[in-house]
Amino acid sequence: MNAHNTAILLKSTGAHSIAGKEEIQALWSGYGMIERVFLTDGEVESVIVKNVCPPSQAHHPRGWSSDRSHERKLNSYEVEMAWYTQWSPQCGDACRIPRCLGAEQTDDTFFMVLEDLDAAGFPIRKTRVRKEEVETCLRWLAEFHAIFLGKTPENLWPQGCYWHLETRPDELEVLDDSALKSAASAIDQTLSQCTFQTFVHGDAKLANFCFSKNGRVAVVDFQYVGGGCGMKDVAYFLGSCLDETSCEQQEAPLLDVYFQALRGAVIKRGRTDAEAIEADWRRLYPFAWADFHRFLKGWSPGHWKINSYSERVCRSVLTELGF
Repeated sequence: MNAHNTAILLKSTGAHSIAGKEEIQALWSGYGMIERVFLTDGEVESVIVKNVCPPSQAHHPRGWSSDRSHERKLNSYEVEMAWYTQWSPQCGDACRIPRCLGAEQTDDTFFMVLEDLDAAGFPIRKTRVRKEEVETCLRWLAEFHAIFLGKTPENLWPQGCYWHLETRPDELEVLDDSALKSAASAIDQTLSQCTFQTFVHGDAKLANFCFSKNGRVAVVDFQYVGGGCGMKDVAYFLGSCLDETSCEQQEAPLLDVYFQALRGAVIKRGRTDAEAIEADWRRLYPFAWADFHRFLKGWSPGHWKINSYSERVCRSVLTELGF
């Protein structure tokens, strides 16, 4: 952290000095670092600093390094800055996220000072979850989607999610599934033109959910937030934490949990079209699953998420579309 960024950090927290730092993780493809910074005499004892400084040459873990990939990553950090500075204050306790304490962009570098969710009571990260924990995450997503229902994603991705077709032509080009490849645009259009649009988190995997000891959750990582159908988040989240058998067996009851929460959140905000939203989005759940499946089969053909359940869901969508 250079002197300029240190000054931003101290000013945004009212701290006298930095007492220490610990690395949390490097950013994808070597684009920077996330650190926990401990403070002396500040308004808070610690903060999370996301310091983005692109490398002179990126090294993607799966070999996807290109100018297009580089521009997508830079755009994602611009979007995240816009999210935290422009949109994030609309999220309340039922949709907990880290508060943004300070942020600055200089050319292709980005510096964000965020609330430390560990210190705020969300210190637990999980790689496996119980059914009730899955349900808690789905309720968070329902609240998020209700808050931003019908809003225009100004300065965010017009279509959110990191696998959005328009931003992934390279992965589509190498896709070795002719029917899915032919149907990719139709699947994308069905989702992007659905009647009820909201904001989607865009990377709502289990790893981005932070748990409290009393069963609440908060969510991080808003690089790919933007417009879209809420089913994109739901399908991607369930695929991130359930195996093939669980997806098959628990799909229906878990969708019921999500839609019950969505109805309540929508009605709470004075809307009278909750049933229409549910009908529209329930129909699109398989399309959202097939959309991510399309990306995954091109990006990493041997990925563990490519299984018979995903293939069956995808084939049902292709049949419906006439491919």
